[in-house]
Amino acid sequence: MRKEVIKNGVIYYVDEKKFYSIVKRVFDVTVSVLFVILFWWLFVGIAVAIKIDDRGPVFYVHNRVGLFGREFKFYKFRSMRPDADKMLDSIQHLNETSGELFKIKDDPRVTRVGRFLRKTSLDELPQFFNIIKGDISFVGPRSPLPREVANYTDYSMQRLSVIGGLTCYWQVSGRSQIDFSGMVELDYKYIRERGFLTDIKILFLTIPAVIKGDGAY
Repeated sequence: MRKEVIKNGVIYYVDEKKFYSIVKRVFDVTVSVLFVILFWWLFVGIAVAIKIDDRGPVFYVHNRVGLFGREFKFYKFRSMRPDADKMLDSIQHLNETSGELFKIKDDPRVTRVGRFLRKTSLDELPQFFNIIKGDISFVGPRSPLPREVANYTDYSMQRLSVIGGLTCYWQVSGRSQIDFSGMVELDYKYIRERGFLTDIKILFLTIPAVIKGDGAY
């Protein structure tokens, strides 16, 4: 059943799938907790590598926008220099994609360890804690930055009508090789098709996508 949800003056169109949402949440929490328990040593190893590399902070914590425009703290292993955000304006002209995204294949802000973490997607591991908190799910549209959402059209805002995720069609279809409009269309595809089988398919497609590392930069 489709309904309208109004949040902060924005109308979101939502297809209610209560049973699916409950099972999805149970799966998210169970798998995330087990992963953290089993692979705590991997978290520690990455943290040590980051500290040895440049002695800066281990984690990069910043605001992202989630379901219905709610902002939350988003966790990643730091892959850039500590002053990366301050450098953004000076390299904005080097942007290699269109729309609201900012991507550079050889970003000068990325550290030596950071390049490996990004190529292998290991920088994303702290997002398991975001999943446990309920900020995101395993599968769902990429959670955008507030500065990106500030320029969204009403059409783009519908990306936020479902909970964001660690992986989705964009992540398994080339990631940074796809521009903003292409990402939006892939997110609409997911919103139309979302369900147990779709989520399972995307999770399985994520494995070879991470191994190949296409568009991971």
